[in-house]
Amino acid sequence: MTTVSRTPRAEPTCSVARALEVLGERWTFLILREAFSGITRFADFRAALGVAPDVLSDRLATLVQAGVLEKQPYREPGARVRFSYHLTPAGRELRVVLCALQQWGDEHVPHEAGPTIIRRTVEGNRPVRVAFVDDTGSEVPLDGVALIHTAAYPS
Repeated sequence: MTTVSRTPRAEPTCSVARALEVLGERWTFLILREAFSGITRFADFRAALGVAPDVLSDRLATLVQAGVLEKQPYREPGARVRFSYHLTPAGRELRVVLCALQQWGDEHVPHEAGPTIIRRTVEGNRPVRVAFVDDTGSEVPLDGVALIHTAAYPS
């Protein structure tokens, strides 16, 4: 019989790999979508998504541990203490990532009935799309953005 020696994996230097360790599971962005729509309670996440309770518990725990969600206790009259889950500032920043995924899905795998959500400005109700923006606030086309490896990520 052969024994396989496993060494602990070093933390990835790539920020995409590190982000996927938190966000890369199947249900994560669907949970976040529901959190952005105002859902905070376990039972409501479960009802909205149809996800198995053990999977939901695991995903919520990962998001809490990563600082994306925070648990807050609540108690309904006559019931035990339970916890609700609320977006942290880091979690709220994921709105742009979620909207970029939605925008990509609307463009490349559209639903025949059209988008289920549209993005608009709060003031003026103007259409909004996710894009690269430079340090002057100007939009940069996709082919105008270079991805350059730094010393922290040897090529």
